[in-house]
Amino acid sequence: MPRPPLPVGTWGAIRTEKLDPNRHCARARFRDYDGKTRDVEATGTTGPAAIRALKEKLRDRVAPNDDEITRETHISTLANLWIEEITEEEHVSRQTIDRYESVVRTAVVPSLGNLRIREASVGRLDKFFRKVAKDHPAAAKVAKVVLGQMFALAVRRGALTTNPVRETGRLRAGPRRKVVALDTEHLDAVRAAIRMWQQPTPGKSGPRPTGDLADIVDLMLATGVRIGEVLALRWADVDLAAEHPTVTICGTIVFVKGKGFFRQEWTKNDAGYRTVVLPRFAVGMLLARKLTAADNPIDAIFASRRGTWLSPHNIRRQWRQARTDTGLEWVTPHTFRKTVATLIDKEANTKDAAGQLGHATENVTKKHYVQKPALAPDNSHILEQLGAGRTTIVPKRRDHGPRQAA
Repeated sequence: MPRPPLPVGTWGAIRTEKLDPNRHCARARFRDYDGKTRDVEATGTTGPAAIRALKEKLRDRVAPNDDEITRETHISTLANLWIEEITEEEHVSRQTIDRYESVVRTAVVPSLGNLRIREASVGRLDKFFRKVAKDHPAAAKVAKVVLGQMFALAVRRGALTTNPVRETGRLRAGPRRKVVALDTEHLDAVRAAIRMWQQPTPGKSGPRPTGDLADIVDLMLATGVRIGEVLALRWADVDLAAEHPTVTICGTIVFVKGKGFFRQEWTKNDAGYRTVVLPRFAVGMLLARKLTAADNPIDAIFASRRGTWLSPHNIRRQWRQARTDTGLEWVTPHTFRKTVATLIDKEANTKDAAGQLGHATENVTKKHYVQKPALAPDNSHILEQLGAGRTTIVPKRRDHGPRQAA
């Protein structure tokens, strides 16, 4: 019966041989990662020294191949090769790749870039993630995604047998933010802040404010869409002549390094592609805007003075300026989205709120967009059993004596 082969990545018995008084050789048969078994040897001044040298050599053994990724490849090189791969495959959006590159440049390479792939132990990676998460929980999660995909590439190329990122511990979640929506008083303050900001001020530098900000806020409150989706709307996406006027959300404004802001022809997810019915106040605003808006080559409802797409960053900046000295620092464009979800959930249900916002499931809507405590089921009839046998004591009326006449 033939001897069973060695498991891949292991070696057999170590043999030593004395070559001269100060030189010893240790040898072993090693089954490489390509399945072939080869002789590996190392030398040392003594037998034990040769064995130690051989074991270190076997531990760091790299399968003979022509691949550019091996156990000796630096993590910085692996990062570059991974970025090249996901860019060529075109399965990841350009803005996501830009975010990944930023994390690689600012976090991964400075801390781990000089390590070789074989040196990226689970403990070392876990320590890195926790260090980043201490001050930047969100950045740590992105770094874990990035390194997880990088080492998955190393596994596919045969440089590793397992992905060490998978064995690292779970990262702590950032502080849970309470969902806060706007009430009627807040909405009045928002509109007053915008009116104040749009008034011409003597000596105020910069271009004169337009009516865009007020109309953008109204349309966000009328639809619950994201700021990038509002700015990507075209007149062709609106049907104001229908019995129930609608707007179709079918794109968003994104930023790509080297290209700037442009309209992406799809929404954040598949559920985001939707048609929503407009309330009357939004229809009135759009009709008035249609009568006075100048034509632009991109058919945008909200276009810059040069006829280009407006930047979400600039709209957010305008809102920060408008809310100055109003006590509305906590209100962001995303707050309008939460306000829409909270109102629909209150007057209808969470499913309708999720559909309005373009969420694939109700869980995200309920967790991050609806301002209300979870409603526990009515178990009062069950809990009544815990009061069995309890005697109700009626408080004895205190006699304070006759009242004195005034």
